[in-house]
Amino acid sequence: MRQQANTYEELEFDSSDNRLLTAIKAASDKKATDIVALQLTEIASFTDYFIICSGTSSRQVQAIADEVTEKLRRIGTRPLNIEGYKVGEWILMDYGDFIIHIFSETARRFYDLERLWRDARRVKIPEELS
Repeated sequence: MRQQANTYEELEFDSSDNRLLTAIKAASDKKATDIVALQLTEIASFTDYFIICSGTSSRQVQAIADEVTEKLRRIGTRPLNIEGYKVGEWILMDYGDFIIHIFSETARRFYDLERLWRDARRVKIPEELS
């Protein structure tokens, strides 16, 4: 079994990171909790980053997704696909090089993506956004 990667890195800001930071700020603005960014570039080919966060109710989970969608749309970024919006327990927003997972607290504990992707590098989120 491989050891968990506990490497923290500051995001190096390029054009894709601006979109990541916009998404993180939008989630934070809607009071998302436990926001985590994982860099997957060395262990996955389907995306570069996961952003994982939680809401306290299905309504809040949906509100976070709405805010992320709107803020990214304003800078010209649209999702390739969104899954789970209607139920509001786990909304997956696929933006190609990053995927946003917005969970209810119960669903986040159950699916535990941080454990499943423990070999990913955990990226330090700027303090003003978390």
